[in-house]
Amino acid sequence: MVEAIQTTGKFKHVVSFSRSTSPAIDLLDETSLAHAAACAADPGELRLVIDATGFLHDDRQAPEKSWRQLDAANLARAFALNAIGPALIMKHVLPRLPRSGKAVFATLSARLGSIGDNRLGGWYSYRASKAALNQLVRTAAIELARRSPDAICVALHPGTVATALSAGFAATGLQVHHPAVATNHLLAVIGQLTADANGGFFDWRGQPVPW
Repeated sequence: MVEAIQTTGKFKHVVSFSRSTSPAIDLLDETSLAHAAACAADPGELRLVIDATGFLHDDRQAPEKSWRQLDAANLARAFALNAIGPALIMKHVLPRLPRSGKAVFATLSARLGSIGDNRLGGWYSYRASKAALNQLVRTAAIELARRSPDAICVALHPGTVATALSAGFAATGLQVHHPAVATNHLLAVIGQLTADANGGFFDWRGQPVPW
């Protein structure tokens, strides 16, 4: 995503943060997120901020198939990474967006976070934490509009992307996008967003996703 944004030539400065950059970010450490936001804003106005974080599984936990597998610690961890961390990013980034002109904050949500589109059940902690993220985005967007009427705060569903997050969980016959292709889709959607999209939830084609 960083490479694709740099290639467009639309931005004078492009900075990125991860667990391995300097400074590094940790979704469980608000101080690191605040520091990254300050560093990002230092070169100039923030016109595009993309939160490309998300957690589904690792060697400690996997998506739940049944309520029998619900675990309080796993639920809390999913919410910390998928909802609380991004909310804290918004806390420190949204006040730094310009008061006029188009500026976008986009966070990666998931169609599985849609309550209206939930037909298969399962995956409790992932679904619920992404649904919480969607509500946080919607709520923050309302406040953002009062401060920066041209700014846009949205949740985006990138589709199923060939990354470690989806490895082993892509359903048979499901369209899986290469990361570079998914990036181009998302940047195209972001480029087409207008102020009336603020607070929305859109998929990689730019179509609204049900809450």
